[in-house]
Amino acid sequence: MSAEGALRFARYAYPPNALGYCGPDGADAMLEEGAEVEIGRRARLFEGAWVYLEFLADALGLSDPLATEVVEAYWVGADVLDTLDPAALVARLEVGFATQGGGTWRTASDRARAHHSFQVFEVYPWAGLLRAGRAPGPAVNVLDRCRIRSGVVTDVDGEHVSVTSSVLEWQDLQLRPGEPVSERARWSTDGLTLIEPPRVDDLVSLHWDWVCEVISPEQAETVLRLEESQRDAVGLSAVG
Repeated sequence: MSAEGALRFARYAYPPNALGYCGPDGADAMLEEGAEVEIGRRARLFEGAWVYLEFLADALGLSDPLATEVVEAYWVGADVLDTLDPAALVARLEVGFATQGGGTWRTASDRARAHHSFQVFEVYPWAGLLRAGRAPGPAVNVLDRCRIRSGVVTDVDGEHVSVTSSVLEWQDLQLRPGEPVSERARWSTDGLTLIEPPRVDDLVSLHWDWVCEVISPEQAETVLRLEESQRDAVGLSAVG
């Protein structure tokens, strides 16, 4: 198992785990020093992410679903995603997500990608609720927080930072990033963290209320491109 891959998985998986949305109880165990083996054990209990990681590892001819390139492809994105058979991914999901209701993933054999944005916009039911005319507030908030997004650090205040980032907005039956706003995010909790202290002007990736890591402009563009593709796929960028 790649120790760096395990740590990188935890950087993105910790926030929804800490909020109780996915993975086993006791999220802070992933933040302890030397927790790589424990992270590897816990990663297998993230029923959503692990299916994609296994699929990517198999496609890349790797035996380790936590290899760094596998984790990078799932959370951030990579060129390999465009070379994999969407129908094969859906077939794998039909086994792994046999009891998963809602979403559009079962009909996505022409477009499925082993990327977190696919999980957010096509496996979870929130995008479908928007298209069905449900009240946008809860759905838009979850889609915005659950997706991976980028922002620029403008201030560091202890275990929190201020970040300038675009928040998803629902306007004219379309879901799209609004103008950048300032938001507050954590990079550490009770002295536990998986990254070096952020600095002003760092470009970072965000998941829920958590700073995952410093990323490059190219990685930020990849994340946005894949998200835009998923919003288009479910009709949230061109409805009406």
